[in-house]
Amino acid sequence: MNEIIYLNGEFIPAADGRVHISDAGFLYGYGLFETMRAREGRVFRLEKHLQRLSGGAGALGIELDAVHLGHAVTKTIHLNNLSSARIRVTVTAGNGYYPDQSCPPEKANVVITARYYEPLPPGVYRRGYSAVISSIMRCSRSPVPAIKTTSYLQNLLAKREALESGADEAIFLNEKAEVCEGSMTNLFILSGATLVTPALGCGVLAGITREAVLELARRFGMETLETRFGVDEIAGAGEAFLTNSVIGLMPLVSIGGKPVGSGRPGHITGRLAAAYTDIAAGSV
Repeated sequence: MNEIIYLNGEFIPAADGRVHISDAGFLYGYGLFETMRAREGRVFRLEKHLQRLSGGAGALGIELDAVHLGHAVTKTIHLNNLSSARIRVTVTAGNGYYPDQSCPPEKANVVITARYYEPLPPGVYRRGYSAVISSIMRCSRSPVPAIKTTSYLQNLLAKREALESGADEAIFLNEKAEVCEGSMTNLFILSGATLVTPALGCGVLAGITREAVLELARRFGMETLETRFGVDEIAGAGEAFLTNSVIGLMPLVSIGGKPVGSGRPGHITGRLAAAYTDIAAGSV
């Protein structure tokens, strides 16, 4: 079956998709994106993803119709006859923008792709991820970490740094040596009976799965805390895990070569992961 994409209001074969060489995303990384996962053809919290996308677009001076995009995402999944899928919505400031202009052009370029997603094997979750501390520093005063921009170079370099060291993920620190997030994930630790995650003000993207996990934990009667902490708190945590919309909850079992907690996926992590899978699949 030929892949169908959405491009600026039309559904066309992927092979026919084109954007102009003057596109601001191509030239300057002036754009943003959302990555989502569909289960049984349904995107968990699609509206939340599009709200975040619209908020980022507003910060970049790009106009979007979130309702229209929601219908377009659903139709793209349907046209590709997908049940399990990874969906990406990419929005750029459009064609003909140059840095000496005071604002981007009025018409954005919008692309939606939906491709089959093969979930990670259960053994990966039973093993858990290892992480290193990235040598790349986040700036807590920058507005960029709070927007999922197509200027993704820092994240890609950090991820490569992790893989080259034999780890699965890299954790960013900011200029105050506070823990921020992973290159492609949000981070949680269990401190005593409290579920702790870095505050957004540290230089963190407000993850859709991050928000859902905080809600689940409170539903279970757990205390949650969004705060500032350092690397030592990760190493001293009873459990830790990483989240994003594609992998869900992934246990974090070591950092910098040292075990987190017992060095194995923890009970609370497993309980939250199972509950998240249920709500993301729409079974509860």
